[in-house]
Amino acid sequence: MQPQAPACGENGPPVPVYQRAERMGLRFRPVTAGDLGFLAALYASTRTDELALLPWSDAQKTAFLDMQFEAQHSHYLKHYPDALWLVLERAGKPVGRLYLDQWPDEHRIIDIALLPQARGQGMGAALLRDLMDDAAEASKAVGIHVEKANPAMRLYKRLGFETIADKGVYDLLRWQPLERRSSKPPGGECLKDR
Repeated sequence: MQPQAPACGENGPPVPVYQRAERMGLRFRPVTAGDLGFLAALYASTRTDELALLPWSDAQKTAFLDMQFEAQHSHYLKHYPDALWLVLERAGKPVGRLYLDQWPDEHRIIDIALLPQARGQGMGAALLRDLMDDAAEASKAVGIHVEKANPAMRLYKRLGFETIADKGVYDLLRWQPLERRSSKPPGGECLKDR
């Protein structure tokens, strides 16, 4: 079964402007059918360390990754049909993806990933801050499932995301804008006007 590309941009939600990320050189465009090879390679790059531990041949690893990508891609399209599906580009070359669904009370990051050579340069943090700003303007939270062992977990925690549910291998993280956070400090006392 050949994966299909989702509708976005002209036939789907408009492509937003993410100012911090754009200052870092990132540009955003809708996913097209021509991107599926890149998206599969990007997916594979997120599993390299995990698969290095297995005694499989390169052909077995490739077949496994292709199967897993197709399953993930089909799942996303089925369960998030109205999402924003974006390829991230830098200097005209694809370097990542952002899949985002906007719910009534939350902007859910379905998936965000950068190629290894684009990681650790602040682009992911800039994009996350843009997503947080966008959600805050709408008085919404930002949610994402993150693997517990994902090195990016430190970034999410540093940006104020909190674990709200343990989902086994994943934690469900949520960031709330200030106006949606509780007005009670941890001791339970009400804050006085200052």
